[in-house]
Amino acid sequence: MSLLHYWRAMSGIVGRELWRFVTQRERFISALVRPLVWLFVFAAGFRTALGLAINPPYETYILYEVYITPGLCGMIQLFNGMQSSLSMVYDREMGSMRLLMVSPLPRWFLLISKLLAGTGVSVLQVFVFLLIALAYDIQMPWQGYVLVLPALLLTGLMLGALGLLLSSFIKQLENFAGVMNFVIFPMFFMSTALYPLWKLKESSVLLHHLAQYNPFSQAVELIRFALYGQFNLVAFVYTLLAFLIFMALAIVGYNPSKGMMTRKGSV
Repeated sequence: MSLLHYWRAMSGIVGRELWRFVTQRERFISALVRPLVWLFVFAAGFRTALGLAINPPYETYILYEVYITPGLCGMIQLFNGMQSSLSMVYDREMGSMRLLMVSPLPRWFLLISKLLAGTGVSVLQVFVFLLIALAYDIQMPWQGYVLVLPALLLTGLMLGALGLLLSSFIKQLENFAGVMNFVIFPMFFMSTALYPLWKLKESSVLLHHLAQYNPFSQAVELIRFALYGQFNLVAFVYTLLAFLIFMALAIVGYNPSKGMMTRKGSV
């Protein structure tokens, strides 16, 4: 197989996912509504819970909103990763996944192509969200909007790889919602997306440790530091290792001779 074959396969897979995203406007709108509700509605209650003034000056009013903005960027990517896994399960049930996997190209390359497509969609959604937040006067340093791109790519790959891993375990589309909720809500709420780590430690040492070693927390911190023009080495290494582990397990899971596909009897 030549590089041209690999390029055509990747461009076809990525183009198909992007076209699916463009034609499904409801998916784009729903991906933005969820974090915007948290930003504009739930932030008021959490701000009070964190001890900020109920009727503060304007600068203090948006303080908590600025803090949770990186966490909501991570939320977009987390839900998009789960949405990508849903499309994998759907394609497997419809038979299109079988056609893809029987191609002469390596399965790991096909899975990475699907992952890149999903990551590109999630990065686009995050930047639209940041533009809306900017219109709401939630501003980051200008260089942060540039430096956050590599962080979003890595976090999107990590969360997308987690979605791929989960899709290798889900046998039927009907089981997806339960598995998704079982993964999304613990990862999101036991993280630093909505409140700082020291605040969790005041509540529970156990929750503090769970949030500290939660891959989603490290992804959020990587985004948060990048938005302020800084580099968090610990979060970067942790997120990169999590991506490599999830991706390796997903490749094994989609291997018909070793992974979960053997037990299901289908690709």
